[in-house]
Amino acid sequence: MAIRLRRMGAASVTVYEAADEIGGTWRDNAYPGAACDIPSHLYSFSFAPNPAWTRTFASQQEILAYLNRCAQDHGVASLIRCNTRVAAARFDDARRIWRLEVVATGHDRHGATDGSQTDNAQNAPETVEVDVLIAASGPLSRPALPAIAGLDRFGGALFHSARWDHAYPLEGKTIAVIGTGASAVQFIPRIQPRVARLHVFQRTPPWVMPRPDRAIDPRTQRLFRSAPWAQRLARWTIYWRHEARALAFIVNPKWMKAPMRFAASYLERRVKDPALRAKLAPNYLLGCKRVLLSSDYYPALVQPNVDLVTTPIREIVEDGIVTEDGRRYRVDAIICGTGFDVADAGAPFPLYGSGGADLDAQWRSEGPQAYLGASIAGFPNFFMMIGPNTGLGHNSMVYMIESHIAYIASCLQLLVRRGARTMEVRADVQAAYNERVRKAFEGTVWMSGCRSWYLSARGKNTALWPGFSFAFRWLTRRVRPEDYRFDESPSTV
Repeated sequence: MAIRLRRMGAASVTVYEAADEIGGTWRDNAYPGAACDIPSHLYSFSFAPNPAWTRTFASQQEILAYLNRCAQDHGVASLIRCNTRVAAARFDDARRIWRLEVVATGHDRHGATDGSQTDNAQNAPETVEVDVLIAASGPLSRPALPAIAGLDRFGGALFHSARWDHAYPLEGKTIAVIGTGASAVQFIPRIQPRVARLHVFQRTPPWVMPRPDRAIDPRTQRLFRSAPWAQRLARWTIYWRHEARALAFIVNPKWMKAPMRFAASYLERRVKDPALRAKLAPNYLLGCKRVLLSSDYYPALVQPNVDLVTTPIREIVEDGIVTEDGRRYRVDAIICGTGFDVADAGAPFPLYGSGGADLDAQWRSEGPQAYLGASIAGFPNFFMMIGPNTGLGHNSMVYMIESHIAYIASCLQLLVRRGARTMEVRADVQAAYNERVRKAFEGTVWMSGCRSWYLSARGKNTALWPGFSFAFRWLTRRVRPEDYRFDESPSTV
């Protein structure tokens, strides 16, 4: 977004980053084995292709390096204020501007967007006034710890996979892993050979497909470097291959039967023990929860130092975990691979719009909602990157991010052309849009009955976009002025 604003000639752009470097998801999720589950050549900006990707699925380190390189190469690194957190934002109705309170956080690897940040006590909040405010913290920025009794009583090491404690020595220890989602299936195979004993606590088995990862040979890298069109062709081939999967997600979930048979066959080949295989066999439609890619998860679970526990956890005690059947698992450390607070998340930071409207209170009472995931009624000149109902279960989020970049840029260009002070999406337009989104979920695989982080406590899907990603690109291709209210009055201040 900062790159686009800079290219547009915005008078002043400042990016506030609570952590000590940029990177977001790819800075925070530095656990062993962290990597993307979308092919590298699609999980990159269209305006910044990287012919030097070394693997089909890039590692966390390689993606983080790519993001830092983009900031440097496109001249926006100097616009970023790291170790600076937005403590609150309030819209000034009289002056039609946003007033931000920003606080220096000190040196913080993660920026602690989960609410545990420690601000530098020596620095008082700084007040900053801006015309336009864009929130870009993303949906996967708040680690979710499990709601289990006694979590705070545990006497050993306890950390979330997105806050990995690299200083903790795993060798020779008995470790518990809670959760078997996208992060867990990546780090479990990496830590299994290092630990003495590994207890994996599973609530719902995921559908797992083999991960067709391989090294990208130097010849291909040279081709993409010398012939950019070849890399663009590869990128679009990957895009349409992934987009075609949405047919089964959206049009007819019964078409999932073939990939379900393939996944079941993969499980049978990798796990010979029928009792363990039964624990790992999902009983819901593939795609209802995120489909996971791994070629080493099942092999790790069959190792003699690993046991898969499917009995629900009753409580956590000082020296371990007690399950509902009364069994006690004594462990040295607990690693939570329990995902993020997405469907029931509140505002990205304390945010007060026109008339003092509290976005966090609104979203926690009604559930997160916005117009096109970008604009919110009652919050003039405020935009979100990857807001409610913009996630994907089948394709690259970078495509959606670029759709939002273009849409928000178009909004700002319209604001300037009209000479308006503010623009704000109409409440009736937002309500009608969210009703269409709700209806679009009917009959999709995501509403087929499984328990998923896509769904809020009310059973509402506020995380995903219920359609093809190119359909979202079409909706955001231009701004409809009639969807917004513009304040074109002269300044009275």
